[in-house]
Amino acid sequence: MKVGFFQMEPELLNVEGNVDKALKALEKVETDLIVLPELFNSGYAFKTKEEVKKCAESVPGYTTEKLTEAARDRTMVIVAGVCEKRGDKFYNSAVYVTEKVTGVYRKVHLFCDEKKFFTPGNEFLVFDSIGVMVCFDYFFPEAARTLMLQGAQLIAHPSNLILPYCPDAMVLRSLENRVFSVTCNRIGKERGLTFIGQSQIVDSKGNLLYRAETEEELVIRDINLEEADNKFITRKNNLLEDRHPQAYRM
Repeated sequence: MKVGFFQMEPELLNVEGNVDKALKALEKVETDLIVLPELFNSGYAFKTKEEVKKCAESVPGYTTEKLTEAARDRTMVIVAGVCEKRGDKFYNSAVYVTEKVTGVYRKVHLFCDEKKFFTPGNEFLVFDSIGVMVCFDYFFPEAARTLMLQGAQLIAHPSNLILPYCPDAMVLRSLENRVFSVTCNRIGKERGLTFIGQSQIVDSKGNLLYRAETEEELVIRDINLEEADNKFITRKNNLLEDRHPQAYRM
């Protein structure tokens, strides 16, 4: 299976321009799965709810229709972060797109000023063995563990990272759950925020297959997804069989 990411620099409030930029990058891509950044279509550092309203879309909508066309034409899955409007609420969401929009994950753990504009989601979702979480979700081990227990073999992780911890943390999330992960961060600066880049692909044993730096970059790697089914740590220790949920006090 081929998996990858497009680490890009979106332009704030320029939905059509950002979507067009991503689609042009994907025109010649040969892959089974590609991950785009969090809020790739809108940019991140909103100042007002009016700015959010300007970019927010229903699903399906303009962005997902364009992604669906690309996924169908290229025979691939796209996981992308979008600014979603649903009723009178706004969500920092990630869509799972094939020849149609298969699913929408709404970010559970909102970061900093996101709380001013977005409503948090309330469940983690797995689509065709691909678990989805967004950016700051990585800081909560329960997120990745929940996805693994629901059958995820790989975690697709659209991000807009400004803190330095995530690249190493996602290595641990892959290791402790025996799942692959693809983190796609954005780059650039926006209203005083500097995004760290360092998008990466990690295998199910916590080995770093690739880590980007701070430039726009499209990267694809071959993986054997079935390796994530092996939950043995030693010949006598199995990640699933050795769990003791009754001892985990919440």
